[in-house]
Amino acid sequence: MTNINRRTLLAGAAATGALTATASLALDDVVEGTTDMSGKSVLITGCSSGFGRLAAEDYARKGAKVFATMRNLPRAEAAELMALAEAEGLDLHIIEIDVTSDEQVAAGVAEAMEIAGGPIDVLINNAGISYGGPVEVQDMKATHHMFDTNVYGPHRMARAVLPAMREAKSGLIINVTSQLGRVIAPAIGQYSPTKFALEAMSEQLAYELVPHGIEVTIIEPGGYPTKIWENSNANTMELLARADGAHTAGYAALLASLAQRSGGGGNTDPMDVPNAMAEIIAMPAGTRPIRRAVHPGLKPQLAINEASAQAQLGWLGESGYGPWIKAVHNA
Repeated sequence: MTNINRRTLLAGAAATGALTATASLALDDVVEGTTDMSGKSVLITGCSSGFGRLAAEDYARKGAKVFATMRNLPRAEAAELMALAEAEGLDLHIIEIDVTSDEQVAAGVAEAMEIAGGPIDVLINNAGISYGGPVEVQDMKATHHMFDTNVYGPHRMARAVLPAMREAKSGLIINVTSQLGRVIAPAIGQYSPTKFALEAMSEQLAYELVPHGIEVTIIEPGGYPTKIWENSNANTMELLARADGAHTAGYAALLASLAQRSGGGGNTDPMDVPNAMAEIIAMPAGTRPIRRAVHPGLKPQLAINEASAQAQLGWLGESGYGPWIKAVHNA
């Protein structure tokens, strides 16, 4: 297992940041998956496809008690995953949770804790959605949908698991953001704004949870070939079909290119992300990084992550909040 802690991550970011403009695929950028997860209870949102589905299967095979959650049950993806779990004898439970529903979040987490016989060890907030297009074209329906899923969803889930975690004085929350939660590309709608918000909320939570022995790690994937691209294209076409010409008129060429967009992520291996999260889970408490960039190519956010950490330490490191800030950044 790669030896990663907050101090080495921050030190390495300074050197790596200068290379991101010319970085290419490298062997040490590929995350291996060899971690034993026996004895851990892990609740993962958004398990119908992508990182969530891969993580649910992999962690259960590694010995974890996995709660794979998804919305709109019954559905084919849930039946397929359940059949796989039964065939392999995996300790994997499927629970319906739509992260935009207060009621489903509360009921789903309560069900998972009852099965686990106590607090959840690890919450992975993976569920997320995307719409493409200029910000002006994003109507309030699309904007609300994205913030409700990508920001309020992880907030609901954290609030549901934290009382029991605090009582146990242990736990880990992993929030999956994106490199687009630190750097910005045009025409991705409200995706970056939601991921920036989740980055900020995650870091604030990390500071506030230090006295309770609970850690927060932010996973920042680059592009991977998962179903998010197909779902994003469908959302985008739906948005454009109802869009007001007063807003679309200024972006004809840009919107035409969106209509022709197919997949994304190239030939990267989506298992890099579950493998990276498994490494974080296996690390001793107090050594986990606040942020982990995951991609075998460019990681443009590393320089920002380093500058942000140094700014926080410089601003609040010697204040009353200093012990919390230093604990999170392992300073």
